[in-house]
Amino acid sequence: MSTSFGGATARKIVYLDGGDSNAEDVYETLRKGAVGSEVVRIARVEDYRAALESSGVDLIVADDPMPGLPGLSARDLAWQRCPDVPFLCVSDTVTPERIAAARDAGAADLVDRRNLPHLLAAVKCSLNLMVMERRIRRRARLVSAIQELSLVRTLGEIQVIVRRAARELTGADGATFVLRDSGYCFYADEDAISPLWKGKRFPMSACISGWTMMNRQSVIIEDIYADSRIPAEAYRPTFVQSLLMVPIRTEAPIGAIGNYWATSHRATPEEADLLQALANTTSVAMENVRVYEELEQRVKDRTVQLEATNRELEAFSYSVSHDLRSPLTVVRGYSEILLSVLGDTAEPGVRRYLEQLVAGSKQMCEIIDDLLRLALVAKTELHVQEIDLSREAGEILSKKQATDADRQTECVIEPGVTAQGDPGLVRVVLENLLSNAWKYSSRTAAARIEFGRQASTDGSCVFFVRDNGAGFDMEKAASLFAPFHRLHDQKEFAGTGVGLATVQRVISRHGGKIWAEAAVGKGATFFFTLPGSKPKE
Repeated sequence: MSTSFGGATARKIVYLDGGDSNAEDVYETLRKGAVGSEVVRIARVEDYRAALESSGVDLIVADDPMPGLPGLSARDLAWQRCPDVPFLCVSDTVTPERIAAARDAGAADLVDRRNLPHLLAAVKCSLNLMVMERRIRRRARLVSAIQELSLVRTLGEIQVIVRRAARELTGADGATFVLRDSGYCFYADEDAISPLWKGKRFPMSACISGWTMMNRQSVIIEDIYADSRIPAEAYRPTFVQSLLMVPIRTEAPIGAIGNYWATSHRATPEEADLLQALANTTSVAMENVRVYEELEQRVKDRTVQLEATNRELEAFSYSVSHDLRSPLTVVRGYSEILLSVLGDTAEPGVRRYLEQLVAGSKQMCEIIDDLLRLALVAKTELHVQEIDLSREAGEILSKKQATDADRQTECVIEPGVTAQGDPGLVRVVLENLLSNAWKYSSRTAAARIEFGRQASTDGSCVFFVRDNGAGFDMEKAASLFAPFHRLHDQKEFAGTGVGLATVQRVISRHGGKIWAEAAVGKGATFFFTLPGSKPKE
């Protein structure tokens, strides 16, 4: 039942009777103003505490003073049990100072008990305010639940969110989350003042959640024992007196959400709409989870396939490269022997053919070596430790300078640069990047090669190798790390096109990143990260 005061509604009004001579007039005024509803008159503190523990209280009217419990003390007690319920004080002594004190203490108002029309107006105002605040809170809770459901990835997360939100939206004493399981209703989860049916299955035709799903509509039942659709025996061990049940998705329902009350309560249309809105959002979340799990499984299956394919390709690449190396070595060796034996006696055409054969076999051996190195990167087990990158870079560039003594190149290496990584594999990275810098700056008059580190925007350490050589067009950088793809002609700068692919694989195995910045004729800078490395202090 609901109480009506000119449009404002309430389920139950508690009147705390202090025994004043006007108490009967106050009670009768409340009772007549709330035609056909429940007005509970209480004279003892113990009964007042019990009433606060019960459900459905929408307004408290308290005499002040009340023997054993002054009006504002009664408000403090109500605040602890039901802080959202409006609290009105009635008194024979009403002054502006006392009204202000009552409102400061949390009371809706302090009313002269002898001015009954004023009392009715105060009740109406308090109830209207309560209805608006409750509506705002419920809609805010619905929005919060919708936001939470938009982020879930599992059915279990959905159940936790829905069971809590379902109770809070309507102020129910219990809520259930029911799933359709072939011809059965599976009570998957619940949130209630005492146990209901969590984990149990009932035939669709034998429970109200099944009726809701089969009829694709919500149902409101004020007295469960007066409704033939309710299996009374299943409800007798529970607290349930009234319920509201809505389907999860009205087209081809996949479940239901139930609300339950321990005292007689007829769910309002607003409560039914709120719960149905939650159910509709739940159906979308459940479909999202299904799609997400399906996509996740596809990704896992595809990943397994790709890993298997990569292993096969790596094995094939290693095997072919290894098998080709021996005959190519033989070809190259005999070609060099022929050149040496024939010497100047060889005809010019024959000598040119032999020189091309030696050069071609040499280049092919380099490609095979690079392919073997690329394949081994994936097979090598990482042994991470601290590496002195400055020392490694110095050794690599010193060897370059020793083999090309006539070349004048400024090499700048930041001292004390260290990183966490596998020493052998990180050495491969530096050799490739510094060798490229050496090669592509070979035609620059004042060549400069630099190795160092810098801090990124997030504070992590970024290493770099920079040169002022040929550079490249950044529009072509997308394929920079692809095997066998080169941005320069073989005649201009020799190479196999495998080195940078190897570098990227090494960095990826360490969990880092590599990228480049360049401009044609102005050089290039390669940046890379190795997780766990300390930035420059």
